[in-house]
Amino acid sequence: MNTTTKCAATALAAALGVTVLAGCGGSDDDASGSGNSKASKTVTLVSHDSFNASEAVLKEFTKETGYTVKVLKSGDAGAALNQEILTKGSPRGDVFFGIDNTLLSRALDNGLFTPYEAKGLDRVAADTQLDADKHRVTPVDTGDICINYDKKYFADKKLAPPQSFDDLLKPAYKNLLVTENAATSSPGLGFLLGTVATYGEDGYQDYWKKLKGNGVKVVDGWEQAYNEEFSGSAGGKKTKADRPLVVSYASSPPVEVLYAEPQPTEAPTGVATGTCFRQIEFAGLLDGAKNEAGGKALLDFLISKQFQEDMPLNMFVNPVAEDAELPELFTKFGATVDKPTTVAPEKIAKNREQWVRSWSSLVVK
Repeated sequence: MNTTTKCAATALAAALGVTVLAGCGGSDDDASGSGNSKASKTVTLVSHDSFNASEAVLKEFTKETGYTVKVLKSGDAGAALNQEILTKGSPRGDVFFGIDNTLLSRALDNGLFTPYEAKGLDRVAADTQLDADKHRVTPVDTGDICINYDKKYFADKKLAPPQSFDDLLKPAYKNLLVTENAATSSPGLGFLLGTVATYGEDGYQDYWKKLKGNGVKVVDGWEQAYNEEFSGSAGGKKTKADRPLVVSYASSPPVEVLYAEPQPTEAPTGVATGTCFRQIEFAGLLDGAKNEAGGKALLDFLISKQFQEDMPLNMFVNPVAEDAELPELFTKFGATVDKPTTVAPEKIAKNREQWVRSWSSLVVK
């Protein structure tokens, strides 16, 4: 996920910055046996700012392969992708992580990746393998952009929270929703795409006209929407926010529990599972990578059971490996989204700019 934020945990979890994790137990030669230079022993992962992983897990990768992982963070996913397009053929790293299905076709059209079929791909959910015929990218995680609601507000008002896009148009929810700008925010764009998937190219504009008439509030990004405008978040409680509905992620309720002191027995927020748009995040071997062997080994590791089970509490996303188990925090407090909306990457690529322009003219201007 990308642009202004990846998920609710992004603003709460510790940032890695540009990190080099010390190797442990590796040999002096690289996996291909082609040399023992310092460069050959380091594999560089270029990513958006939301990448996070346990130090122990990345050290285990070093122990297994002999490669030390360097993480180079480059802003949001859109900014990181732009930098790689500008340096095409002479990349800043070996593997790029963080391109999602809303931007995938742009990366593929620019020829950024060298095809590689990662080991263990047979364990990865088939519906996440959007480039299965060429293997230019490897799916790593999924996340769902959904309406979150403040449970206390709706309980106090004796009002059932909305569960679908249609519900948000009802008078009972007038002036309750805050969303992010689709032109500047990943969750904002995902929510827009969810309405396109639900109402079609002929109907989404009419939907947004009605939603605007029902008092939807638009802010630049997730941080402002969730932590300043949404009454159900820890940040919103401090600012005395007055919007009990927000566009966020299905993984936001577990975050509210994890970082609360003391931890509650029930999440203070809920998810309207009928409003969700599925994001799939990918990694790929950069064309021109200096350490191609290390990059391939890292791609294998990103879909390993060990890394996949480490992701949920570090990046608050769902694993794509079907043998990976979710932590209890997710299973107890997270929302299960059985039927998220989605739009084919090629269709997004063809229409994204027009959809965003139309949305902006209807809702923002």
